[in-house]
Amino acid sequence: MTTPDFAELELAVIVPTFNERDNVVPFLEALSRALSGIRYETIFVDDDSPDGTAEVVAAIALRNPDVRCLKRIGRRGLSSACLEGMLASSAPYVAVIDADMQHDERILPAMLSRLKDEKLDLVVGTRNSGDGGKGDMAHWRARLSETGRRLSAVVLHIDFSDPMSGFFVLDRQFLDEVVHSASGVGFKILLDLVASARRPVRIAEVPYTFRKRVHGESKLDILVGAEYLQLLIDKITGGVVPPGFLFFSLAGATGYLIFVATLFLFLHVFHMEFVAAQWLTTWIAMTANFFLNNSFTYRGRRLRGKAIITGLLSFWLACMIGVLANVRVAEFARDNGLPWYVAGGLGLTVGAVWNYGVTSIVTWRRTRRGA
Repeated sequence: MTTPDFAELELAVIVPTFNERDNVVPFLEALSRALSGIRYETIFVDDDSPDGTAEVVAAIALRNPDVRCLKRIGRRGLSSACLEGMLASSAPYVAVIDADMQHDERILPAMLSRLKDEKLDLVVGTRNSGDGGKGDMAHWRARLSETGRRLSAVVLHIDFSDPMSGFFVLDRQFLDEVVHSASGVGFKILLDLVASARRPVRIAEVPYTFRKRVHGESKLDILVGAEYLQLLIDKITGGVVPPGFLFFSLAGATGYLIFVATLFLFLHVFHMEFVAAQWLTTWIAMTANFFLNNSFTYRGRRLRGKAIITGLLSFWLACMIGVLANVRVAEFARDNGLPWYVAGGLGLTVGAVWNYGVTSIVTWRRTRRGA
């Protein structure tokens, strides 16, 4: 740091990381040049990177007290990482930036200056207005980002050019206003914060050009898209319906299609007895459901290695109890005069709620990675 040690802390820079070991040192050097004259601290929030990112940061922190590492065990996700990092600092202003050098750290002083001078809640680094641009971003990623921007209009009550940005500076008071309403779901923390506001957000944008990644690989995949949809669902429903339950139900619907197709195959192609075909098809459908939920609904707590076997066994057990509850409720409703389709729907709902509640606690409980 070039500023005196007794200078008042002005800015906290929150850096969510996963497998960013090679980026840590060049990022800190670039940040030091950009923020010369500003008293700041850098908080890396690392989701237990297997490449040793947290260890590199910890070694630097021994020599530099303005660098800290918040290492999370058994939890993953950019939004929740950013929230935990923000709350770990007492700085009056907070910046969020990636360590992969794609965000232009040189505009941070301008962003901070506008935030303070214009008494704003939030200043966003934008790629979509003024001199900003997406640089060498792959065409498919640019199209995906644009699609996400259009979808964000469903939950946002303010129009700005880059709600998908992961590069911004905000005022501590605004954070305190919205943090209890934030979902912490997925990767789009900016969208989460703005959509959580109960009043118009005072916002401005500073353009920059998105750089080419120096080290590492993009984390963007279909599962990130699924998490984005989870965030939108949570905001649309006001948190009344857990977004995980909707994805759990979607996985169940997919499993039902697998069930019907497999049962038809066993009955009409292999000519099996109905009871045997029913039981075998049920196990196949439940197994498919388990792997769908492990990949999508519970991505942040995904089971790996030996944990998949015990997780699958507990999932089978929970779902079998859910099947029994489903049947009994449907029978009771039908016996009391409700139409078959209403009775069946009630049974299905009870079974789904049971399966979601129990498996989220038993099968995908938050455990250490090595468990």
